[in-house]
Amino acid sequence: MSVSVQKARRREPLTDTQLLMTITICIFFCMYFLAMAIWGGGFLRWQQVFDMLNNNAALIIVACSLTIVMIGGGIDISVGGVIALVVMSCVVHLNGGGSLFTAALLALGIGVAFGAVQGFLVSYLEIQPFIVTLAGMFFARGMTTIVSVQPQKVAHDGFKNLMNTKVEIPWLGYTAKNGNLIPARMEIGVIVALVIVALVWVMLRETKLGRHFYALGGNSTSALMLGINTKRTRFLAHLFSGTLAGIAGFVFMMHTGAGNATNAAGAEMNAIASSIIGGTLLTGGVGDIVGTFFGVMTLTTIKSIVTVSGLRDPWWQSITTGAMLCFFILLQSVVLSRRGKGGVKTLLSKWLGLGKPKG
Repeated sequence: MSVSVQKARRREPLTDTQLLMTITICIFFCMYFLAMAIWGGGFLRWQQVFDMLNNNAALIIVACSLTIVMIGGGIDISVGGVIALVVMSCVVHLNGGGSLFTAALLALGIGVAFGAVQGFLVSYLEIQPFIVTLAGMFFARGMTTIVSVQPQKVAHDGFKNLMNTKVEIPWLGYTAKNGNLIPARMEIGVIVALVIVALVWVMLRETKLGRHFYALGGNSTSALMLGINTKRTRFLAHLFSGTLAGIAGFVFMMHTGAGNATNAAGAEMNAIASSIIGGTLLTGGVGDIVGTFFGVMTLTTIKSIVTVSGLRDPWWQSITTGAMLCFFILLQSVVLSRRGKGGVKTLLSKWLGLGKPKG
């Protein structure tokens, strides 16, 4: 066998995106298996995983939207407000005699409108994305209270049927104490979320636009020199984000069945945290949707472990989430150091006071 063939068969080193994603997936499985070993109970059943997905389908979608924007070097903190506005608008529309189809179009239209306006302001007027989306968040929250001050439940029969529809998987169920088989149940919103994860993964990995997002976040000047229309790419990133936020709002309504001005409070922070835990860099250019998905699952697992540990006060979840986020930000700084001279080896040597490493 020739030397060239041997070199071709050697395993290429992991990219920053692959490394961070792999670490996130490993941490998730270690945490979940540890929870199974220590607490058992619901963690031993597949329904626990499906419940995590059912409760976080909207978060998975909106985390995908944040990942797209963050890979492109931007940020979008308006998504929680957009979800609240979509939910309240659709509830009022359905209770006023609207159909499911027009409610879905309304949700999509609100998301597209926010994404287009914010994308235009960020890309073509070159206003800082944090400022633009902060204004969008306040505007969406304010519009939510204008649509309806009082919380409302959906009274539409067709929507109730859709909301109560569950996909049953008998072979992943469990046997109750009375001997009855209880199948695992998954909501329709989970299927929507998983389809979006798959579509976004294909878009980022297999299309020219996806490569443009990575190039823009990695180095916008170099991307411009390569002939990439950076303004249009940045605009499309925010357009995707707004559109996915609109879809997430409809999925959120399918899970809760009610509209409230405080719906999805903190969703943008949870989405950003999930993206970072999944390996997306705040500086852009690095990230993967699969990692983001496991970032959501890791964040949810942490909260579940905190709850079953007896720490039911809400601040314990915030403390553990903050600690986990700090850990992953530190991890990202280590990965970034690989781009410099000496990589991780040099950084560790400096921490340990060993001087410049040999070899």
